[in-house]
Amino acid sequence: ILASLFLLSRGSNFKARIPFADSEVVERTRGQQITAPFYSGTNQKGEEIVVRAALARPGDDETPAEATEVNARLTSTDGVEIVLDSERVRVDMNADTATFADGVRLTTSTGIDIRTDELETRVKSISGQTTGAITGTAPFGDLTAGRMRFGPQNDDGPLHLLFNQGVKLIYQPKKTD
Repeated sequence: ILASLFLLSRGSNFKARIPFADSEVVERTRGQQITAPFYSGTNQKGEEIVVRAALARPGDDETPAEATEVNARLTSTDGVEIVLDSERVRVDMNADTATFADGVRLTTSTGIDIRTDELETRVKSISGQTTGAITGTAPFGDLTAGRMRFGPQNDDGPLHLLFNQGVKLIYQPKKTD
């Protein structure tokens, strides 16, 4: 019975392919990269910074480092949390900047939700500014503006969001029963 098992068995297909598209294999072998990177730390003021991405590529002297599908959570010392999501981030450590691009969303623990095309942030502190217009919602209503900045007004102060260049607010008061 055992001999018939071997005699009647069919051959194996040893030419099976790995389930990757050729273009994906070429892209993955082109340069250095990290899949699903994670960073967690604090800056000199004690503010917490946590960053996750789908993929990260190191930069060099001429090009900044890049990451895709990025989620960053920034927590100030007074407990205010800012969450940044975007499709792409370029990081230039020499300039102390991280530029979030392609569908940037900024949300805060205070209920503010902002959308913009590009946002430049500092790497070593919780501060930044948009390079263009924003749209968003807040507990007090809907808003649009030409630009937005966030960060402390002084070194030890709380975080502020400052909207400028044509701010439009549609105030929606809370309804009482």
